[in-house]
Amino acid sequence: MNIHIELVKKWLADNDSVTQQELEDNRVASNAAYAAAATAATAANAADVTYAEYWVKLYEELPEQGE
Repeated sequence: MNIHIELVKKWLADNDSVTQQELEDNRVASNAAYAAAATAATAANAADVTYAEYWVKLYEELPEQGE
């Protein structure tokens, strides 16, 4: 389960159940999570362990991403 998608699904089911501020906060958080995960994956693909570890740590410090 991804918390960002779940919020969008909640909004789709009932537009009034989520505020514009929640949608904006969700957009910012999901962009940060995506950037950290993508950069970590790119670093791992390049066998750059130190860089990959940095981005994984950064990702883990973001608000919970869901599973």
